Amino acid sequence: MSTTIITGTRAVVSRFRNAFWAVALLSAVLNVLMLGGSIYMMMVYDSVLPSHSLPTLFGLFVMIVIVYIFQALFDRMRQRMLSDIGETLDRELAPHVQYVMSETVLRGGRRAGDGLIAMRDLDSVRSWLSGSGPAALIDLPWILLFLIVVAFLHPLLMVTTLVGAIIMLGLTWLTDATTRKPMQKLSQIVSIRNELAENNLRHVEMLVALGMRQRMQDRWAQVNRYYLSANAHLSNSSGTIGGISKTFRMLLQSILLTVGALLVLDGKASGGIIFAGNMLCGRALAPIDSAIAQWRSFAAARSGWARLQLLFEKVPPAEEAGVILPPPTKSLALQQVFAAPQGTQTLTLSGINFTLKAGEALGVIGPSASGKTTLARVMTGVWQPVRGAVRLDGATLDQWDRERLGSFIGYLPQSVELMEGTVAENIARFDPDLDSTKVIAAARAAGVHELIIRLPNGYETDVGSEGAGLSAGQRQRIGLARALYDDPFLVVLDEPNSNLDGDGEAALGHAIAGVRARGGIAVVIAHRPSALAQVSHVLFMREGRAEQFGLRDEVLRAVSRQPERVTNGKTPAPKPDETLAATGDGKPDESAKDPALNNENDVNGQEV
Repeated sequence: MSTTIITGTRAVVSRFRNAFWAVALLSAVLNVLMLGGSIYMMMVYDSVLPSHSLPTLFGLFVMIVIVYIFQALFDRMRQRMLSDIGETLDRELAPHVQYVMSETVLRGGRRAGDGLIAMRDLDSVRSWLSGSGPAALIDLPWILLFLIVVAFLHPLLMVTTLVGAIIMLGLTWLTDATTRKPMQKLSQIVSIRNELAENNLRHVEMLVALGMRQRMQDRWAQVNRYYLSANAHLSNSSGTIGGISKTFRMLLQSILLTVGALLVLDGKASGGIIFAGNMLCGRALAPIDSAIAQWRSFAAARSGWARLQLLFEKVPPAEEAGVILPPPTKSLALQQVFAAPQGTQTLTLSGINFTLKAGEALGVIGPSASGKTTLARVMTGVWQPVRGAVRLDGATLDQWDRERLGSFIGYLPQSVELMEGTVAENIARFDPDLDSTKVIAAARAAGVHELIIRLPNGYETDVGSEGAGLSAGQRQRIGLARALYDDPFLVVLDEPNSNLDGDGEAALGHAIAGVRARGGIAVVIAHRPSALAQVSHVLFMREGRAEQFGLRDEVLRAVSRQPERVTNGKTPAPKPDETLAATGDGKPDESAKDPALNNENDVNGQEV
């Protein structure tokens, strides 16, 4: 992770301290300039009208025009600075927010609703900073300036304005008190509502095929009713107080006008003072009006900022490796590895211990829910072991920078996940410096070059969202090419032949042989034994433990002597403290097409 990534929200705020001071200075100038309109009105009523002096009127008019020009200029500058602060804040924090969201998923963290809450929180903070909300809050202290000026006109006008300001500040506090909890509730419901809608779209084909679409839409509609109810409650609360504030604001203007008229009738003030005082009082109360109007967005930004701070504390940025290790070229070792799905204490690997050297390949077999996929995730560094260590050339995986480590590893997961983009971009792992020679070499190594050039646009064919434009077999073979891109030292393939035909399986065998020939290490997790033709070693797992490990033929012979335990695909009940699963959510491995390896024939035609 780059050192430029912000480590906390306080550090971000400190970077904008000078900008905020500049905004405050502009606000001071703006509020002083806003006295111009009131002074102009008072001078017209008290000086120009009694004297009938046109030069005085024109002179005053020119001055007020200049004041308004500078007022508009400074207001624009202030708004532009706030917008720049919001955009810069987003640019600084967005990379870390993306890292935090992905790291939360990797660590098994589950939040109510979809996983994009942090990004939406940052959006709400940026939107509020870029709007008129901050200006309203910055202008609040300047109410005192206008009260002092009004006091010079007449103390009674100042007292009336002060009482009105106190009442409106009370309404502002009431707005906050009555909308804070409804705002939090609405945020949670919005998240759940978005997640359901996204899931319904992602799985629409399955829902239609199984006749579930209407049921899932009904579930979304039920959550949507909760959302509408919560939103209406929030709108009613803030709208009621906002309406009271607006009505009181107009009433206060009339009260001030009445007080001014009484002072004129009593001979204690002039007509100009009535109108000037009314304008000054209105300007003094304007920030409160604006604050109430902007309170909903302010509350959303405040809640989002608080959640971001909490999230940043829980998931600090990754530390960069001080020493850059050379690429691994010698060995892979697992030393007494215990592992569990991230965020749980349920062990799915227990005491896995083996070593592979360059040029060797391991086949991992065993019944479903024996921990094979967990093993793949631990070997690739996707999951961290609870105990023990995974080492490449003697160094634990955390000694490498995560992005650099990824260039040494090729991984084909059970569920092949292609990203929106072209075939070439997916094979090259979206490297901005895409090397066509390496892309084609990886495709040839995976035996998929001929298939790709027969696509409508060859390597430039868009795969669609999640590879929807390709068949399952095409996705798997392109995923294999991606795993082989740039000749990674360790290649981990999880069920690589689950969607392959005969040609695809032959290409897979050549790919594994190619990894071994160039001095790499291949690990193949398989239910179908045809994938084991090119491996040198086999690991047989059951209930998260290694029951057999050694040369391929020796292990397969040993396993074949246990038909009562293996061929029926059943396993003893798991121990209470080690409920084993092959997937991160504790569920059995559902991607296997066959019930167990033992229901198939081995590579030599003998039943395992």
